[in-house]
Amino acid sequence: MSILMYVSYIPQIISNINGNPGNPIQPAVACINGLFWTLYGFFKEKKDWPVICANVPGIFLGAITFITSLM
Repeated sequence: MSILMYVSYIPQIISNINGNPGNPIQPAVACINGLFWTLYGFFKEKKDWPVICANVPGIFLGAITFITSLM
């Protein structure tokens, strides 16, 4: 579900690029959320790969959505 949530940013990225920018706050927070969960999974004593893999897309897609919404 986490991956699907982050992949749902792709239509917003396309809209942002086409000149219909959305609000940048939610994708910025999603990017930070993905970063924190990824760091949590990475720095556990035994790395939590499902948590890491589920949240890495959120870092990139949230950041891309945020950046394109400011253009």
